[in-house]
Amino acid sequence: MLKVGIIGFGNMGKAIAFGGRALFEVSIFDKDKEKLADCLSLKARTQVADLINNSDCIILAVKPQDMASVLKEIKASFKEQLLISIAAGISTKSITRQLGIAARIIRIMPNMPAQISQGVSFLYKAESATVKDMDLAWQLFSCVGLVLAVDDEKKINAATAVSGSGPAFFCDYIEESANADLRRNEFIQMLTHAAVGLGFDQQEAKVISEKTVDGTIAMLKKMNLTCEELIKKVASKGGTTEAGLKVLQNNGTLEEAVKAALARAEELEKGS
Repeated sequence: MLKVGIIGFGNMGKAIAFGGRALFEVSIFDKDKEKLADCLSLKARTQVADLINNSDCIILAVKPQDMASVLKEIKASFKEQLLISIAAGISTKSITRQLGIAARIIRIMPNMPAQISQGVSFLYKAESATVKDMDLAWQLFSCVGLVLAVDDEKKINAATAVSGSGPAFFCDYIEESANADLRRNEFIQMLTHAAVGLGFDQQEAKVISEKTVDGTIAMLKKMNLTCEELIKKVASKGGTTEAGLKVLQNNGTLEEAVKAALARAEELEKGS
């Protein structure tokens, strides 16, 4: 069984770990040891080096602002494993540069409904990665929902703004979870229009929007969350979602909010 090591056991790290454990041998590491109390049947590693030495594939499930320190920490132990990054706004070139050595890298942007296996994940394969690597990543993230591949890394930032931030934007729009089903169709139309504005074709934009909204509705119901609680799960301080929410809170349109989220993702990429 292939060994997958996950660095970062936050909301998304947990979703990937529990979703993939039926097909892969999963081990985890997080600098916050309290988070590891929820690891259940997963193998918790106390040292990053231990995780790397016992993994065929390493998933970097950390916040963008923590990426530099994590790459510095893993550099000494890293060999030739596949690296999968889910950090918003951190390009594959940036990871290679910071790691200081050539690596096989795949960048993926999942969204929060992955926690209930109804997520949308966008996958980009860097030139260094192989077709076999891509198949592995596809198989792993199919465990938590729909996977779509893009051949232009810029589209990962666009996906971050639409499907990544979309659940929070939808919750802000409906205000109360009881309104979710009633306002589903109108929000899908709006999000589809916004996605087309970021370069997705009409059909692709509609699929992304429907999956994002329906996954969010299912998550609200299954996890018995309020809209405010779900927004807090999605929006990180200084992140792409927060940038879009500020626009909405100042009476901006959804299209403007999505563009603000994209701009923030591009800012993070430039600064990485």
